[in-house]
Amino acid sequence: MIYKVKSLPEDCLQVLRMILELREKLRFATSDALNRWTGLLARTSYARAIMGSNTIEGINVTLDQAMAAVNREPPEKTSDEDWQAIWGYREAMDYIIQLSKEPQSYNHNLGTLLSLHYMMMKYDLSKNPGRLRPGTIHITNTGTNQIVYEGPPAEALPALLDELIASLNENSELPVIARAAMAHLNLTMIHPFKDGNGRMARALQTMVLALEGILAPEFSSIEEYVGRNPQDYYAVLAQVGQGAWRPENDPLPWIRFCLIAHYRQAQTLLRRYSETSRLWHALEDIAKKHRLNERVVNALADAAIGLQVKNPTYRKQGDISDQVARNDLVRLSELGYLTPKGERRGRVYVASKSLLQIHQQSLLPQESLDPFEELEDREKSKQLKLPGMGR
Repeated sequence: MIYKVKSLPEDCLQVLRMILELREKLRFATSDALNRWTGLLARTSYARAIMGSNTIEGINVTLDQAMAAVNREPPEKTSDEDWQAIWGYREAMDYIIQLSKEPQSYNHNLGTLLSLHYMMMKYDLSKNPGRLRPGTIHITNTGTNQIVYEGPPAEALPALLDELIASLNENSELPVIARAAMAHLNLTMIHPFKDGNGRMARALQTMVLALEGILAPEFSSIEEYVGRNPQDYYAVLAQVGQGAWRPENDPLPWIRFCLIAHYRQAQTLLRRYSETSRLWHALEDIAKKHRLNERVVNALADAAIGLQVKNPTYRKQGDISDQVARNDLVRLSELGYLTPKGERRGRVYVASKSLLQIHQQSLLPQESLDPFEELEDREKSKQLKLPGMGR
């Protein structure tokens, strides 16, 4: 028996509709091929998802380092093991992206789960990449270093995973966001691997969403949100699991957590879409003002959001020669928009104060609303609007 939920209460269904409204706006925004800045948004969203899912495991990398993985480039500085962990996670997510392009031809299976785990963990053979754990296992809260959960015995794993996979392939009336959340919960609680269970569970949730065509994996993931809110994440898993494998427990608190995460992440992405649009237009004006090729906007945009600009990356973005890339970056430095750091092959370019100010002007107020609280406020507002009590 695995964790199951047959239906959602009305407030969850209402929040789900609110999420889908935001997702539809995001789908419309990010599907516009005419807007070149959506490429930057997709890359940074992908990088932040990689950061989020790995940070919660104690693998700390910067946005620059995560972007290096997305761009398939070596990072500036990070430990070999951390880099291999990030690189493996990117490989697994790339595979999920490929699967999502032809969802009708895919059925969930144990082989794919083991393959994804191997991609993530192959840098350390002591962690049994691509194999189920041979014995007992405990979950430790990396923030407090306390044991918070003990997984089911190893001999129970094959049957539990068979049941999980069957649930992923069955026809269900449960909304896909809830099904993806349950896939995440069950894989986390089964804890079938010696290491990498959390990353695998979060990747599986993204995979279920992507295969259903909710959004591209870069925009459907809640991994960034989880990485920003690790204590809430651990707390709700502890509340549902209560320290051991108890699939009879109510998973509704977990589903509520995921609904809040989806709602807030969609709000964040829509805000970033507007901010990136504002920034891009401002940078295009700079290029026109100085009669520069529009390709320089790529370098200016990357630097403005805090990334280091490297000649090889910029060269690839613009499909230009090394000399042309070098000339562009030097010119942007002379104009006071970029600041060079390092020498020769190690040289990178970062945003100048004036470019950072342009980025700051493009930012919008941040909101972090709880959709369930919004529903309560709406209900109170309706109750106040009684006949004879005004409009």
